[in-house]
Amino acid sequence: MASAHNNEDIRYEPEERCPPLVSLGIGFQGVMLILAPTVVVVAIVFRAGGQTADHVAWAVFSALIICGAVTALQAWRFGRVGTGHVLITGSSGIFIAICITALNEVGPAAMASLIVISSLAQFALAVWLPLVRRVVTPVVSGTVVMLIASTVVPIAFGLIDDVPEDTPGFAAPITAAVTLAVAVALALRASGAWRLWAPLIGIVLGCSVGAGLGLYEIEQVIEAPWVGVPHGGWTGFEVTPSAEFWALLPVFAIASTILAINSISDGIIIQAGSRRTPRATDFRLVQGALNANGLGVLLSGVAGTMPPQGYAAASTSLVSLTGVAAHTVGYAIGAIFLVLAFLPKLTAFLLAIPGPVVGAYIILVMGLLFVAGIRTFIRDGIDIRAATIIGVAFWMGVGAQNELIYPDQLTGPLRILFTSGIAVGAIAAVLMTLFFELTSPRRRRLEVKLDASELPKIDRFLRQVSSRISWNHASTERLCAAGEETLASLLQPVEDVDLEDAPRLIIQVQPSDGMVEMEFMAVFEEENLGDRLAFLSQQPEGLEEEEVSFRLLRHYASAVRHQKYHGIDIVRVQVEGSHSH
Repeated sequence: MASAHNNEDIRYEPEERCPPLVSLGIGFQGVMLILAPTVVVVAIVFRAGGQTADHVAWAVFSALIICGAVTALQAWRFGRVGTGHVLITGSSGIFIAICITALNEVGPAAMASLIVISSLAQFALAVWLPLVRRVVTPVVSGTVVMLIASTVVPIAFGLIDDVPEDTPGFAAPITAAVTLAVAVALALRASGAWRLWAPLIGIVLGCSVGAGLGLYEIEQVIEAPWVGVPHGGWTGFEVTPSAEFWALLPVFAIASTILAINSISDGIIIQAGSRRTPRATDFRLVQGALNANGLGVLLSGVAGTMPPQGYAAASTSLVSLTGVAAHTVGYAIGAIFLVLAFLPKLTAFLLAIPGPVVGAYIILVMGLLFVAGIRTFIRDGIDIRAATIIGVAFWMGVGAQNELIYPDQLTGPLRILFTSGIAVGAIAAVLMTLFFELTSPRRRRLEVKLDASELPKIDRFLRQVSSRISWNHASTERLCAAGEETLASLLQPVEDVDLEDAPRLIIQVQPSDGMVEMEFMAVFEEENLGDRLAFLSQQPEGLEEEEVSFRLLRHYASAVRHQKYHGIDIVRVQVEGSHSH
């Protein structure tokens, strides 16, 4: 009997062979989901940045090629790059506000340099992901995602009134209202494919109404060639950066870090939605998602266009609707994007979408992004510490974005940095998180080899911790038993390894409020412990001998979390206890 948690609707898992025509057909559906948002985001940024039509066309052309290449690379999984899953990639909404600022303040060449430099944050976070997990927390990332949405929404409200001068005054509000009303109504009441296509249907109907009211400038569509490559749009790099450039660099680095956090979420979500039987998250694939998207950010800087990001919601929706998670769909999407990049007439049609339609679409998308930020930290739980960080950081960001924090004392480059809500909010959230970590009870640390002979050292270490916090005998024994079973669970896949060659095992223990959290960190390249723990919930009580440690570990611990990275495994075990009377 299948588990209740199994997804029997999956027809093809990522590694399974899928008929080429099926992959191509589903690839077209995936492209349709993300094509319009990709082109619209690029057009918004470069138009608001005062760039020429040639530059806008080049930026769209480059974005389509890069997004297609990254989508295919995510599906391929070459070495430590990519996920081996269908992760559709489009232009990033995270960079909208700061790229507009950069285009207006320092120009397109300097913006390209800023994007190239900021791409290093993607690669760095992929390598250091196990080390920065205590600072780049769901609370920090969720708060910054909310700030990104609140920063872009004013731009959307400006666009809903962006119409030609000779159009009737009622044209803009009617067009925006139709677009938003249709998209929202379908999102609220429709189901299945209709809900998935809600934003695109809203855009199409909004464009139809706008065209009837004289808002759609069809001339540029008629004049555009059917096939070709844009000319004169690439501006190169800025090699003599100004003071404004250095002021914007931290903002771009923060945005790139948030984009990396988005890639982490994408890597987790797409794994969960692509399997018939649930598996524990493989963080090696998450690191692959980071590296692939980082390469895309680097290429976008070289080309002078908007950085890409994965659209996990669209990807999982496509897999859920079709039941096809085969990585060949990612190849098909990449190839279709590449072909569409060389069709300027289609690009011109999308670029001619009226401002009120674009503004209404952004309001919907940013609203969903704002809620996604809330969900990010709700999943991790909200206590008084988290609430304080979220509340203070968010409102400091809003105040900075609206120039309400000592505006008269900020001039020159400092004004650019400290009037960025994203930068100020992120810095505030990180500083408060660091303060909490630094002032928390000191973690006690033990470093041994990953070998059964080290168990006496681990047992003495845990008993010392229990004695320091005055736990009673029963709680002490439970803590030591949990430590022993965690070691046994990590040792099971390791066979006949000499002590000298055994990987290091670093154990960190932190007591807090009736609970002790143990963290076991080891170099480990084999089976995912989380899969084994999840597997037990689906099995009858008759166990093989090697499964006993997994069952006991789950019995002794109140929570067990396992994260597998390239080169390191981290097992976090929480044990509840009581003090001696």
